[in-house]
Amino acid sequence: MAQLVYDKNGRLLFTQEMKKEYTILFPTMLPVHFGLMARIIEAEGYKVEMLTTNHRNIVDEGLKYVHNDTCYPALLVIGQLIDAVKSGKYDPHKVALLITQTGGGCRASNYIHLLRKALVKAGLEFVPVISLNMSGLEHNPGFKLGLGTLRKAVFAMMYGDIIVQTANQVRPYEVNPGQTDQTIEKVEEHLLAEMSQGKGLSFKSMVANFDHIVAAFKAIPVAGEPKVRVGVVGEIYIKYSPLGNNNLEQFLLSEGAEPVVPGLTDFIIFKIYNREVDVNIYGGKWVKKKACQVLKGYVEKCQRAMIAAMKKGGFRAPGTFEDLRQLIKGYLGEGNKMGEGWLLTAEMLELIHSGTPNIVCTQPFGCLPNHIVGKGMIRKLKDDYPYSNIVAIDYDPGATKINQENRIKLMLANARGLAKQEAERQQEEVREAAHA
Repeated sequence: MAQLVYDKNGRLLFTQEMKKEYTILFPTMLPVHFGLMARIIEAEGYKVEMLTTNHRNIVDEGLKYVHNDTCYPALLVIGQLIDAVKSGKYDPHKVALLITQTGGGCRASNYIHLLRKALVKAGLEFVPVISLNMSGLEHNPGFKLGLGTLRKAVFAMMYGDIIVQTANQVRPYEVNPGQTDQTIEKVEEHLLAEMSQGKGLSFKSMVANFDHIVAAFKAIPVAGEPKVRVGVVGEIYIKYSPLGNNNLEQFLLSEGAEPVVPGLTDFIIFKIYNREVDVNIYGGKWVKKKACQVLKGYVEKCQRAMIAAMKKGGFRAPGTFEDLRQLIKGYLGEGNKMGEGWLLTAEMLELIHSGTPNIVCTQPFGCLPNHIVGKGMIRKLKDDYPYSNIVAIDYDPGATKINQENRIKLMLANARGLAKQEAERQQEEVREAAHA
């Protein structure tokens, strides 16, 4: 058994010896993106497992070890990790837990400390916790990702976005059920095989892979009339995680709708741009601002290539980050950046402008910034866009799934009613034009 080593502050370290023996568990948020990430980390010699568990005991474990005033995503993430350690599937003395840490003002920066406190309460203080962060917050001698791995991770996030965006436009119409998910697996294998050979990591090869991905999903046979499109926005974990939103995308599909979920790329650019905004508003080093501008410019270049590939392949493509910045003017200032900040409202505006006025805004308990820029902006949006059909759904330990689904069904009924009215209006215009 690996010897436990602590730093000068009493923090349990993940050591080189542990790298050989331990399985690293981490919670899922974006199944496709994080699945790619897990395989990339595995290629560096780590044993890694993404948790996909989804049952009530996760909430119960979270409630047992996390104060119920803490935000719901923290409760779920910590509950899922502790549930896994106690499940009997793993040797508790040979697992480590991996969790992302943003370093921003959100409580997500404090999840790692809440998790360590929870482990002590559960009698599992011997389980090391690894922080995955870009802010230099914590270091572990046994967990180091080189620049090459980080580069692969950035590319994986971009590839994850285009896979999900194209798959979501095909899955509701696929002639052969399950073919979309099979195509996701084939595309992932192709990308990972390239990365393992050191390929697919230049801008030129990224563009080629974008075209490959689009072609793979375009080849799936589809049929049927266009379905009601429903946008999904909200706090980042609840928006993306099937555990967090009670399998919202699957429910929308079962109700005959087409889910439209904004990608992660805008959020990544948003987080980079916020560093630039800090310098503009509060002052700071111009070098920091310049470095952020260069990085932001590169990610935006990749985003434009992704959008171009989708359009060329006949898919609906999202707008650019700059488009979002223009849409938000007159609604929120760029200094509003805690949590999802102005980006959440901008995503709702983009959905409305792009023909998806039906929106589910996912609201997790305990996330005040999200309530301000999400639920708090709905009245203003409805005033400006009367045809918008937005419902805010609360997710917390006491919220019942049936109540959430009934409210979404009501929104869908309104959407179908509005669509029928619009179709009738267009038919009337055609008849009037014919008589003129």
